[in-house]
Amino acid sequence: MKLSRRSFLKLTGTTAAAATLAGAGFRKAYASYEPVRLDYAREVPTICTFCGTGCGIICHVKDDVIVNTEGDPDHPINEGALCPKGVAMYNVSYVFDSQGRPKPNPKRVTKPLYRDGKNGASDWKELDWDEALEMIAKKFKETRDETFIEEASRTDAIAWLGSAFVTNEENYLFKKIIRGTGIVNLDHCARL
Repeated sequence: MKLSRRSFLKLTGTTAAAATLAGAGFRKAYASYEPVRLDYAREVPTICTFCGTGCGIICHVKDDVIVNTEGDPDHPINEGALCPKGVAMYNVSYVFDSQGRPKPNPKRVTKPLYRDGKNGASDWKELDWDEALEMIAKKFKETRDETFIEEASRTDAIAWLGSAFVTNEENYLFKKIIRGTGIVNLDHCARL
């Protein structure tokens, strides 16, 4: 079939008009739709916590539960676009059940876990937060005391990895504390 420029424009215009009219005829079918999870949800703007970029996210909150997250189109950094980690942020905390209701993600770790590798244990043991912090502080002090180099006022046996889940001010304080303990191996996704 030979298609001239004029025939192409006629065909395109006819197709666009048919699609518009067909869409208008289906409005009655959508008038009695099931309410979606965003109906009556409150929009709460926030910042993505996965890296140091600071992309804007809108959380839809309904009955004190986050039911959806999406990029903030008014945010100057990401203008509504999100990376794969930002898009999946909702699924860190929640998943949907078979009826489409959000429920806590059963695979999310919410308590400190410990496995004694020296004794060959293969199962994880749950700890309470105080016990875990005490264990970390004790191990930190032991390692620092054993490997501290007095002449250089440093230790090479401990490394520190900063967090994008905290603010710049908190990361600044972490850096000061870590440098004060003699740790020189520190890094962060935003390269403090």
